[in-house]
Amino acid sequence: MPLDTTSYKVPVAHTAADLREAVAAWRREGKTVALVPTMGALHDGHLSLVDLARGKANRVIVSIFVNPTQFAPHEDFGAYPRTEAEDAAKLTECAHLIYAPNAADMYPDGFSTTISLTGVSEPLEGTFRPTHFAGVATVVAKLVLRAMPDIAIFGEKDWQQLMVIRRMVADLDIPVEILGGPIMREADGLAMSSRNVYLSPDERTAAGQLNVILKETAAKVAGGASIAEATKEGAARILALGFDKLDYLDIRDAVSLAAFPSGRPTSPARILVAAKIGKTRLIDNMPV
Repeated sequence: MPLDTTSYKVPVAHTAADLREAVAAWRREGKTVALVPTMGALHDGHLSLVDLARGKANRVIVSIFVNPTQFAPHEDFGAYPRTEAEDAAKLTECAHLIYAPNAADMYPDGFSTTISLTGVSEPLEGTFRPTHFAGVATVVAKLVLRAMPDIAIFGEKDWQQLMVIRRMVADLDIPVEILGGPIMREADGLAMSSRNVYLSPDERTAAGQLNVILKETAAKVAGGASIAEATKEGAARILALGFDKLDYLDIRDAVSLAAFPSGRPTSPARILVAAKIGKTRLIDNMPV
């Protein structure tokens, strides 16, 4: 089936065969290839990853697929924003191909394989969304194996996801380099996210303070405070802003996501948070 070039200025591949055909043609020309996996509803954070990809490879593929297997039954899969036409317009000047499979193509009848990890996938998000990373690892493996890019780029906002993907690629000897792109933030420091559109004006104001509390909590630990002491105080401040639920606020090893038994960082560390306000669950992180 030929690529769909009728609706958008960027060619769109809907099947694995079309994707592979396009990549094979580039390979014959000696081009390097980068993949930027997304779930659509693109914002400046996503576009910064595409810009990074353009600096690393000759050809850039942006995949757009709202992956059902990484959502639990009670989560927002049905309500997750889907803005394909707007996304395609944003990619006109910066991507060479959009890969937009449907669920039947990605998970055909009889599909029964899941990739699951231990260790890095288990704490934090793994505690509160126990099926999430198996869904992420499986779909990312399929995307990478279909496109076979030289590099694949993911945002650092989903830090634990980035570490899970790097672990999976290393463990399975998948020949792709996994790069992280810096978190893009709004003027008040709120990490850009497709879910930010769900926030009411008051919730949006409170959400803008989340990164401030992260910075100040990290600074206290860097200054000698214990992780337990600093995060307890930070958690109280987050809830006082009007957040309904705090899933976690913790400081972990930046790569393994393991806790520090001593209560203080003994290797490069990351502070990570997940908190819900209204209907919106926000995550963020930064180095300590």
